[in-house]
Amino acid sequence: MTILHADSNHPTLLQQLEAKGHINIEAYNQSEQEILENQHLYDGIVIRSRFKIDRDFLDAAPNLKFIARVGAGLESIDVEYAKKRGVKLFSAPEGNRNAVGEHALGMLLSLFNKLNQADRQVREGLWYREANRGVELEGKTVGIIGYGNMGKSLAKKLQGFDVKVVCYDILEGVGDEHAEQVSLEKFRRECDVVSLHTPWTPETNRMFNKDFIQAFEKSFWLINTARGKSVVTEDLVSALQSGKILGAGLDVLEYEKGSFEDLFTEAAEMPQALQELLVMPNVLLSPHVAGWTVESHKKLADTIAHKIIAHFKDL
Repeated sequence: MTILHADSNHPTLLQQLEAKGHINIEAYNQSEQEILENQHLYDGIVIRSRFKIDRDFLDAAPNLKFIARVGAGLESIDVEYAKKRGVKLFSAPEGNRNAVGEHALGMLLSLFNKLNQADRQVREGLWYREANRGVELEGKTVGIIGYGNMGKSLAKKLQGFDVKVVCYDILEGVGDEHAEQVSLEKFRRECDVVSLHTPWTPETNRMFNKDFIQAFEKSFWLINTARGKSVVTEDLVSALQSGKILGAGLDVLEYEKGSFEDLFTEAAEMPQALQELLVMPNVLLSPHVAGWTVESHKKLADTIAHKIIAHFKDL
């Protein structure tokens, strides 16, 4: 097959596909329009999040057999229309699940021990010990919303911390030895920590809003390494100000661009809620890199290569 690569990835992806006789076309510097105009030449496309693959794109690709996203989610692709056209879809949540689990745990421990705040203060010559008294994870109940690859990874890593782990998912029967699957009512009653691991769908879009937050019985800590648009920033800021949310570790933000590669180019574009969030000492931020490690870079490429090769082995 002739395969278009719209984004650069670990070289092992190209190497493995080439070894199986496929032709790789590296189009990293081509515009979306240039790629669109030539899409009829390709049997497959490999992409991260550079642009959306919509109906117009799919209609311009009559020979397209597959789309492979080197990442976990498929929200940048018109999935239903692709399936209708008989286009096979591949993603690679297995490739960065360990990285996301470690990042979520790291954020949680940093928040509990005020490490980001303490680090800044010491660098400024301030030695505030009492103000940086931490909180222990032991004895807490950690709740995971979305118990797939990423949620399961975090739950596994929490073993040994002497915590109770519960999960909530729209699918039944996903709980395992690392997390008890519970009703949403029980989840909201028990959790001290909430970690989001859901894809971005119409159901999860702006899911984490004022009503959702206030339904929790206790004040809690929030970790979001999933999708920024699942959390309403204005409502999150209000909950942080009131103490309903004790602190937040956010690897993703509501205002990210669709490519995940940028936020805002000018300060004037920044919403008020985000401006307030950025100065809160009990908020820890990272630029959508939870699954972005040296190891996951190769694992993602290996996963996609394996899936493409295995599916089309009889060609």
